Formats: sequence, structure tokens, C-alpha cells
Amino acid sequence: MDFVFLGLAADQWLNMGISLLIVLAALLLGRWLVKLILDRGFGGLVRKTKTTLDNAVVDALRVPLYMLVVVLAFDISLSRLNFLPESWASWLNDLFYVLYFLVGLIFAWRFVLNFFDWYGREIAVHTETDLDEQLFPFFRRVALIILGSIALITLLGHFDVDISALVATLGIGSLAIALAAQSALADTISGFLIMIDRPFRIGDRIEILDLDTWGDVLDIGLRSSRIRTRDNRMVVVPNSLIGKSLVVNYSYPDDQYRLQVNVGIAYGVDLELARQTMIEAVKTVEGVLTDRRVEALFLEFGDSALIFRVRWWLDSYWDTRRMFDRVNTAIYNALNEAGIEMPYPQMDVHHKIGSGDVERISGVLRRGD
Repeated sequence: MDFVFLGLAADQWLNMGISLLIVLAALLLGRWLVKLILDRGFGGLVRKTKTTLDNAVVDALRVPLYMLVVVLAFDISLSRLNFLPESWASWLNDLFYVLYFLVGLIFAWRFVLNFFDWYGREIAVHTETDLDEQLFPFFRRVALIILGSIALITLLGHFDVDISALVATLGIGSLAIALAAQSALADTISGFLIMIDRPFRIGDRIEILDLDTWGDVLDIGLRSSRIRTRDNRMVVVPNSLIGKSLVVNYSYPDDQYRLQVNVGIAYGVDLELARQTMIEAVKTVEGVLTDRRVEALFLEFGDSALIFRVRWWLDSYWDTRRMFDRVNTAIYNALNEAGIEMPYPQMDVHHKIGSGDVERISGVLRRGD
């Protein structure tokens, strides 16, 4: 009489034990097998190539390949159990489809992450522009969203789920989100255009005229940019406002910068003496570029003074405020030493009256009115 336990014969229990041993062997020896295949099998080929992209591919394969070994062992162990109910066949097919699908999805997901990490580490750091580094997080997020969406649609399609309603729902939901997030979407598009057009870069000193804000650019994000003002305050400006405003970049094309100040000289002064006095005074100021031209241009006849515009160059825009102080002080002291007057605003009023007006005014004064 054959041995029977829990409705299964001895040979069936033996097959179950063998199947269990196959799964355990895959769990215990799978990592060693994967390492043997990747490090020794493909390791020589990988080391011979000049690029390191294949290293990223091999690294992306390690976890999913181990999972594939385990799933294959599980599939083989169940397929050899011919005594399982036939009603399980459809359920097992769906189960292994999902498992194999997840293995492929994990590999694709890890490959995307490793590819962007590899590009940022090996390629982006050697390019002249940092645009690719700034756009990497955005593109990686988009790639993962597309991959996840394709995976979800494929998986639902396998189970005969009607995805047309889901796609329509996603379309309507996307439209509703887009309408509700118009400002955020406008900021994102403007941030993308700023990164492409590059009106300013991180580290540049800029002035946003319409917002009366100026300072050093610390970060250019997809939604907003961060500017540190000269009083060490952080200003977060939405990119859409920057896109609509006039932006002055004091760091482009280089750090050399020209400043100017208007000076009023009294009427009757020797123009050339005043001009040379101001020019020589500016040239002695620390920070003024001596190899660039210093000018004192006579611009106009003012109400109270002759207006000169003094212009000079400095080697960096960082010191503009202190430079105004030093130059104004030097010009003032030089003009005083030369005896050249700098008149303050004044107005002479002349009132003309006739002889009849004199008699009326005298009469008023005599009466004491």
C-alpha cells in the first residue's frame, strides 16, 4: 500500500521537497551566480571598453537579475508539480506574468536612474554649460513618470482592463490640474526658458527693474529663482515674473563695469581746468582702471551750474556703492583745493514795477496798511 499523507502520495511529497530545495538554492546561491555572471562573465568586456556606461548597465542588472533567478526557480519548481489543480493554471500564469513584468520594470527603472547619474558624473561636469545639470532632475522625473505610466497601462491591458476610460479620466484630470495650476505651470515654463536662453547664470549679479530687486543669483529652479540681496536677504522670485520683467545683468559679458556721476560747476569757471581736475582726481581713486578712459563730459547748461558727467571703469561690479563714495569724495576735495565752486541750487527773482506802482506802494506804506 502506497504512503499517503494529507491526500498526497510519497512521490508527490518528494517532488514538493525537490521544488522547495530549488527555490532555497536560488535564494541562497542566486547572488553568487549573479556575481559570477556579471563580474567574471561580463567583467572582462566591461573593463576593456573606454566608456563607463556599461558599468552603469551592469550595476542596474544586479538586483533584477537576482530576482529573475529566484522567479525562474519558483516557476520551474511549480511547473514540475503535475498534481496541482488545473484551475490554478490561469492564476499561476497571471502571477508569473506579473513577477516577470516587475523584474523588467525594476531593471528599466534602475537603468534610468543609473543613466542619469552616469551622465551627470561623466559628461555633464565636462561641458561648458551647466544647463544640463540644472535640467537633469526635471528630465529624470519625466522619464520615470513616462516609464511608470507605460508599465501601468501594459499591466492593465494584460488583464483586459479597459484603459480608455482611465486615459480619458487622466486627460480630464490633467486639464483640470493645468487650469488650477496656471501660475505654477507658467513659472515652470518660464524657468525652462530661462535655463535655455540663459539671460543670467548662477553667481551673476542682476537687477530686476520692474520688481526693484537686485543681488546675486544663488539658484535657478524650475518654479522660482533665488536672489541674495546686498543686505544678505534672500528674495525668491517666481520665474514668470522674471520672464515678464527687464533684467540687467551686471556680470555679463564680463566683470568690468562703467560708473558715472553728474557734477555741477559754477558759471564762469575755466572748463578745461575743471575737466582736468575731476579726471585726475578720479584716476587716483583705488579700484579705478587706469588702462580705461576716464572722461568728464560737459553735458548741459543747468539752472544753477554747468553740468559735467564724469565716467570711469572699475574691474568688478562688486564694489559699486563704495566706489561712488570714494570717487565723489575725491572730486569734491580736488575741486575745493583748486578753488572751483560747486554751487547749490539757487534762483534769482527780479520784480519790475512802473512809476505808478511806486506811488501806490508808497501810499500803502504811509497809511500802514
